[in-house]
Amino acid sequence: MKVKTDFEEVPLEQLRWTCDLAAIPFATSEASPTCEDIIGQERALKSLQTGLFIRSLGYNIFITGMIGTGRTTTIKQLLEKLEKGDQPTDDILYVNNFKYPDEPTLILLPPGKGRQFAAAMDNLIEMLKHNIPDLLKSKYYAEKRDDIIQGQQRKQKEILQGFEEEAAKEGFSVIQIQMGMFVKPDLIPMIDETPTPFTKLEAMVREKKFPQKTLDGLKKKYEELSEKLEGLFELLREIDEEMRTLLKNWDAESISPLIKAAVSEINARFPYPKIAEYLADAEATLIGNIELFKNQKKDEEKKESTDLFLEYRVNLLVDNSELSYAPVVMETNPTYINLFGSIESAVNRFGVLQTDFTKIKAGSFLKANGGFLVINALDALIEPGVWLMLKRTLRNQIFEIQNYASMFLFSTSRLKPQPIKVNVKVVMIGDEEIYNLLYFADQDFKKIFKIKAEFDSEMPKTEDSIADYVHFMKKICNEDDLLPFDKSGMAAVVEYGTRIAGRHKKLSTRFHVIADVVREASYWAKKEGKKIVSANHVETTIEERFERVSLIEDKIQEMIDEGSIMIDSEGTVVGQVNGLSVYNMGQFSFGKPTRITARTAVGRAGVINIEREADLSGSTHNKGVLILGGYLRGTYAQDKPFALSASLAFEQSYGGVDGDSASSTEVYAILSSLSGLPLRQDIAVTGSLNQRGEIQPIGGVNEKIEGFFDVCRAKGLSGTQGVIIPSQNVQNLMLRTDVVEAAAQGKFHVYPIRSIDEGIAILTGVPAGKRREDGTFEEGTLHFLVDKELKHLASVSRDFFKEKEEKKE
Repeated sequence: MKVKTDFEEVPLEQLRWTCDLAAIPFATSEASPTCEDIIGQERALKSLQTGLFIRSLGYNIFITGMIGTGRTTTIKQLLEKLEKGDQPTDDILYVNNFKYPDEPTLILLPPGKGRQFAAAMDNLIEMLKHNIPDLLKSKYYAEKRDDIIQGQQRKQKEILQGFEEEAAKEGFSVIQIQMGMFVKPDLIPMIDETPTPFTKLEAMVREKKFPQKTLDGLKKKYEELSEKLEGLFELLREIDEEMRTLLKNWDAESISPLIKAAVSEINARFPYPKIAEYLADAEATLIGNIELFKNQKKDEEKKESTDLFLEYRVNLLVDNSELSYAPVVMETNPTYINLFGSIESAVNRFGVLQTDFTKIKAGSFLKANGGFLVINALDALIEPGVWLMLKRTLRNQIFEIQNYASMFLFSTSRLKPQPIKVNVKVVMIGDEEIYNLLYFADQDFKKIFKIKAEFDSEMPKTEDSIADYVHFMKKICNEDDLLPFDKSGMAAVVEYGTRIAGRHKKLSTRFHVIADVVREASYWAKKEGKKIVSANHVETTIEERFERVSLIEDKIQEMIDEGSIMIDSEGTVVGQVNGLSVYNMGQFSFGKPTRITARTAVGRAGVINIEREADLSGSTHNKGVLILGGYLRGTYAQDKPFALSASLAFEQSYGGVDGDSASSTEVYAILSSLSGLPLRQDIAVTGSLNQRGEIQPIGGVNEKIEGFFDVCRAKGLSGTQGVIIPSQNVQNLMLRTDVVEAAAQGKFHVYPIRSIDEGIAILTGVPAGKRREDGTFEEGTLHFLVDKELKHLASVSRDFFKEKEEKKE
């Protein structure tokens, strides 16, 4: 049997893309201009520009993409450019509703007018607080007031005097009787010009000292005069009421010119219908509440910090006086209150929660009215009540400020401010998963977020994009006061961008990672006392970034070195092959080999996936095993029954297996077990398989190769070790420099393959063989041996079941 040892390898120049220093257009990063534009997101930019310029209902924007691809930076820059052309929206004010105090009145004024109107009302109150008391102290006011009082008192006196004369003629005198806190007028008989109560007269009658008839006459007169006295005091009360009315009218007459003149001045300054309506109500209540000004000092002492003139104040909810363009609000903490405002409450001296129109507070949404609001989608979704309120407001374009506490049913006061017509362009930043969740689960979402802007995590590698990378590095150096980079340092950063992107023709747009590498490379250069950053500093940065979080990888490597995890890197074994797995730890990922074994026997079970039987296999891995079963049947079971039971296992794997990148590896183990040909243990394998035996590309190819290389290096590089990968993954190779150096020295090999036949030939050294016209395989080939063994298994199975049937008969 011929053994082949010479196989196609990946050319050295394709193991790692190297940035030509001539492609860097600047000697150092200091010579480069600073990055001002958005890099590598042309598709997203078009979507954003469409969404930002169309101001129709529903054209809000949802931005998707990986963190660090420039989503927030891009929208900030675009909004900064747009906002210069748009005018700011109106100021938003709430004032007291004198007719319905629970429904504060909304007033919209041009930018800056709101602050002026609020100041004008404050000045009005302050002026009236000083001028009205002064007017009330004036001689003119006091004389007229005294005249009214004296005139009314004179009337009362004349009426009382007339009644007293009439009572005296009838033999009675008017007296005042103290009854608790009050004094009541009454009549008492006059006997010999001496007031004598009826009780004494009755005693005198009993003693025969006073005639009964005269007493009866006095009582009759008393009843008649008492009735007149009641009527008289009703008349006196009417005179008192008339006096109060006259005094009130005089108050209004004396101060109304002062109030009307001040209100007219404000009306002239703010010629708006809503202002005129409000000022008319305010003027009427001011004139009717003169007692506020008379007793303000006494009341202020009683109510301490209470504002007696609160109902005449102005609540300037949104002040756009300092804006010269449409507002742009970046809300980083989109809680309900931060976004939509609230109606605050205060505890009065009796311990009761109270509120009023001045306690209405605006949130970011109102502050962004007429402009743009940017929020994080996940933050908004997890905050109670935020998504429902946002959706309702965007759909109806009407905003109502609500008391946040009322959502939880424990609010003690209720205020319903008049709703506000709003026009806010909302930009939500999230990921694809959140977008799809909302799109398919919420019918309103697609109506209010009509624009989707997708940020890519990679961009084509061109001369312009490489130059953009350098511009970006210059920007970070300027912002953080970092050391400049020489050509080799800049090229190393570009190479790392290619590594992250995972393809030779692409560069990563995850600029937060690139920025961190630039910062840390500057640190390592400063630590060495250098004044410029070179490639070795960038390489040190990348190594250190991995070293910081590679504890788990080191532990696994230790277990492999100690033999706790059994991995062979030399020799040959039947039915055993080194597969390659990627461990994704979130912040980083790494590759390590895994021993995969296969045992075959006669039977009808087909391929048994032990991981699946133990509930440790993911759906994609299960699919890969079913596909390899289809490949085996299609290749070997065309002329005989497939009487095979083959078990597959990932040895020492206890945490679950998923992905189909090991499906080709599993086929090699089964073919080795069937043919009896041992597989090389100094070669690890990765690659997905289809039913036609073709090898398909996989992910994490760099990590997988480097993981097996680390194992081989720890055990000692023999010069024969290497990795088999799909040929389609050559374009993804961006291996570490130590791996490339080992390959250049012939100590490590990377074999690209396109089919199972190519891979099994490398692992066994025996050609796979082709099927001849008569349906058989060429002798001395792997397929011939496998087919022979399967025929044997089929024969054994047939004989076994035949003998079993004969025994039954």
